[in-house]
Amino acid sequence: MVFKRRDTRPFLRAAFELLWPRGGWARAFQYVKHRVRRLPDQPERIARGIWAGVFTTFTPFYGIHFFIAAGLATAMRGNILASLMATFFGNPLTYVPIGVVSLQTGHWLLGAEMKEETERSFGGKFVDAGGDLWHNLKGVAMGEPRDWRGLSIFYDEIFFPYMVGGIIPGVVSATIAYYVSVPLIRAYQKRRKGAIKAKFEALKAKAAAKTAAKATDAKPKPD
Repeated sequence: MVFKRRDTRPFLRAAFELLWPRGGWARAFQYVKHRVRRLPDQPERIARGIWAGVFTTFTPFYGIHFFIAAGLATAMRGNILASLMATFFGNPLTYVPIGVVSLQTGHWLLGAEMKEETERSFGGKFVDAGGDLWHNLKGVAMGEPRDWRGLSIFYDEIFFPYMVGGIIPGVVSATIAYYVSVPLIRAYQKRRKGAIKAKFEALKAKAAAKTAAKATDAKPKPD
């Protein structure tokens, strides 16, 4: 397994590290960058996977970003693992600016005014929508009255503007990531191939020297 851990983490520790990885986000970013560069694939395919992952972070489909990124990467013939790791672009440090930019762009494209309280209650409306969905699903099963107002407000003020507005900044950011990634990955792979070749040649020379030394020792010495 690619992402399997040797040690099993407690649930609370895993949840905390999802928000703040061990060593901080800077170290986590370096780890992801290192893993992406070492993927055994063509630079263009890896970069297309990165495009899919970065673009996905500008969509409001939280919780299924992995599936969307993998689907986009498959459709674009990109590297799926690269797309999954590129969703790291969306994290607790970037989701707020991503959300605000996407919402502002969406309201502008739809010709609607974005109210100040919409930004301040961004997370709250996600919570309200989830609570309404859970309550109404129980209502359907138990025959209780259902109230869809929270979901309606969430869809009109958050979800639909976010979905529409995230397209432009998502395409721009993903395209920048693509064109930055291709030369960097190509240069890294070329340097790595050179290092591996040099190491192989050194081992080959060492083996040849050892064989020659054995051959010399095996020759009969004159009396």
